[in-house]
Amino acid sequence: MPSLKWTFLLAVLLGLVVVVSVAAINRPETQHHVLARPLAGSVWVTEQIDASQLAGIKSQGFRSIVDLRPDGEVSNQPASTDVARAAQGVGLTFGYVPVQHGDIPAASVDALGQLLAQSSRPILLYCRSGHRAARTWALAEASRPGGLGVLEIESAVRQVGQSADDLHGQIAARIASRSVVH
Repeated sequence: MPSLKWTFLLAVLLGLVVVVSVAAINRPETQHHVLARPLAGSVWVTEQIDASQLAGIKSQGFRSIVDLRPDGEVSNQPASTDVARAAQGVGLTFGYVPVQHGDIPAASVDALGQLLAQSSRPILLYCRSGHRAARTWALAEASRPGGLGVLEIESAVRQVGQSADDLHGQIAARIASRSVVH
């Protein structure tokens, strides 16, 4: 039977292990890590983020973020202005290209294309689930001179767990009308 002294030391050691484990789990870097999935060309996609995650996003190496979710879709959604202010506070460039559910407007595709061309990379696109962000990127990439081909774009979208199969015709049409890069 262990002595009281050994029982006490074992309890203290076990307590220390528990405290260190809880501290490791609750580190700010761990709490605010974002699961980002790569599309192509240093462009990544994720689901809804909030201001508390921006330092973690910055520590993951991102230099820019783009919010594709319109403000006010749900009551508990962070406002784009709040995320923009917090992004600036941690040194991230912020862009806002709101895309409603349904068809993706050409103006939104063009706006995202401009942001992608001008923003520092790596760049993180987000919306509620990553769906609109990936699909809007697909159309913007199809419009980019020198951009990926249809199959590469569709494959990139599938690799992030989304689908752009219904956009096949639009992607092909945008690629066919690209400006030639010299």
